[in-house]
Amino acid sequence: MAAYLVRLKVTLDDVEPLVMRRVVVPFRIRFDRLHEVLQAAFGWSNSHLYEFRIRDVGFGIPDGGFDDPIDARKATLLSAIEDIGARSFKYLYDFGAGWTHTVKIEKTFPVIADLNDPFLLDAVGRCPPEDVGGPWGYEEFREALA
Repeated sequence: MAAYLVRLKVTLDDVEPLVMRRVVVPFRIRFDRLHEVLQAAFGWSNSHLYEFRIRDVGFGIPDGGFDDPIDARKATLLSAIEDIGARSFKYLYDFGAGWTHTVKIEKTFPVIADLNDPFLLDAVGRCPPEDVGGPWGYEEFREALA
C-alpha cells in the first residue's frame, strides 16, 4: 500500500466552550507517537497515562495487569482501523481526571512531496489547564474565574 496521510478531527468531550484540533498524521503512525502528537496539539504535559479505545479494544502502555491494552509502541493506527473497521474512536488521557477526546477520521490522502511529518491543521478553543480535575473540575475552575 502506498504511503497515506490521515486528517483527524479531535474534540475534547464534556467541556465548553469547544476545544478541537485537526491534525494530519501518517496513517501508519504508531499509537505511542499519535499520543505525543495529540499531547503537543492540545498543550497537555504528557505526565499521565493514556489509552486509545477503538470499540472495545484498547491501545496503551501495558503494565502487566489482567486487562492490559495492546502495546501502543507496537500497533499502528492503520492496522487497528483495518482490523477493527471503525472511523472514530476515543483517546483517554489522565485516567484520574477523565479527559476523553473523540477522534474522527475525516479524510485519507496519499503523501504529497515527502510531507510525511505530523502537523496541526486547525485549532479551536483553549485546552483546560493540566490537573484541574477533569471536565467537572474545569467547569468549577471556569466559574471561579468568572
